[in-house]
Amino acid sequence: MEIIVHGRHAEVSNDERSRVIDRVEHATRVFEQAVDSVDVELFEEPNPRRADQRHRVEMTASVSGRVVRVESAADTRETALDAAIDRFTRRMREFKERLIDRGRRHESVTVEEDPPESDEIVRIKQFVMKPMTIEEASLQMDMLGHSFFFFHNASTDLQSVLYRRRDGRLGLIEPS
Repeated sequence: MEIIVHGRHAEVSNDERSRVIDRVEHATRVFEQAVDSVDVELFEEPNPRRADQRHRVEMTASVSGRVVRVESAADTRETALDAAIDRFTRRMREFKERLIDRGRRHESVTVEEDPPESDEIVRIKQFVMKPMTIEEASLQMDMLGHSFFFFHNASTDLQSVLYRRRDGRLGLIEPS
């Protein structure tokens, strides 16, 4: 694993560099074999109006071909580094748990045939689209138990997609 520590608008001493490397190595022990490289950038904001967040730390890691990035800001460099390391450790644990859960789901399913190609269309649905309001589309989507609903919007006379956002509210996609 390669760990790069550098500063922008700030000098990084050798002692500080070795301390950061030790802390990053400790944080990556959760998932060490999958971490390719970690880039730690220490910023010092020259703007005096931002004194409460003068020091920033950005950590970018390449983990199993994916990018994990965290950022933190505080009034001291040590506090910003602590917060960034905590967030980085938490993200690494979440990522590892997701991979483990995905593996468990796939282990429980026994597949007799070859898996289909990713671009292969396996089902085509056709239906008659009657014009409806957004409220009717929302009701229809909830009755079907879907997270999205494609419909003909009666108020705009356009095809639209109504979808349920992660926060539980609704979103609407319309062509321009």
